[in-house]
Amino acid sequence: MNREMKINQKPCLSKIIIYPIKSLDGLSISQGTLLKTGALKHDRQWAIFDKYQRLINGKSNQRIYQLRATYDDSLSQVTLKHGNNNVGQTFNLTEQRKEIESFLSNYFGGLVYLKENTIAGFPDDSNASGPTIISQGTLEMIAQWFPDLTVEEIRRRFRANLEINGVSAFWEDQLFANTNEWVNFRIGEVDFQGINPCQRCIVPTKNSYTGEKTDNFQQQFINKRKETLPSWVNRSHFNHFYRVSVNTKVTNFIKETPIKVGDTVEIMDN
Repeated sequence: MNREMKINQKPCLSKIIIYPIKSLDGLSISQGTLLKTGALKHDRQWAIFDKYQRLINGKSNQRIYQLRATYDDSLSQVTLKHGNNNVGQTFNLTEQRKEIESFLSNYFGGLVYLKENTIAGFPDDSNASGPTIISQGTLEMIAQWFPDLTVEEIRRRFRANLEINGVSAFWEDQLFANTNEWVNFRIGEVDFQGINPCQRCIVPTKNSYTGEKTDNFQQQFINKRKETLPSWVNRSHFNHFYRVSVNTKVTNFIKETPIKVGDTVEIMDN
């Protein structure tokens, strides 16, 4: 990346979003915690599985899009509701697991289970299980590609954990290197390794509230991503252009460490 561009930009962490139950709604928090495993505490801590132990998500079950989840401040309770149940039901996540499973089984029309992993959660990429990172400028740029979609809807579709501002669109593309290499960077007191640009699935092509597919979303995204890919980007990971945000690992961790909105972001010498 151009050195002058790096000097003029002052990246900082502007948003932290966790998704306590994988594939359901996220929760914006002002401060999070990185566990010793490198996972963001409470992110994808729970996940829904069917009777065959297959993960239920936006790729496998259309009904998950219309299921809403909100949480109390302590993340001890979840309120679930869907289009036919606007009142919602509130459950204790620890003490009412069976009741949650019953609610979800009725909703999905088949036996399901809610599993918990407090150590590492249920990440999409077990080889890069740290929080995913994107810049606010990137979300705003993608929203320009799809005039009918808001920035918030783009945010909900791509489901990144950490959002950076004070930088231009696709700034985060400098956080990965060649295949089997990485970029070291720091947010606050936490040292990260940027691993690769995240390969996207069918989920971002659909309305995050209804599951209705946006016509030509993937091809339009691919065309625009290729067209706007910064000249300084390492292209070794781009076997296709349906990639955005960066997968990470957290390194040299011996204790849980806080991360908070406002923390500065610094790329280290590699």
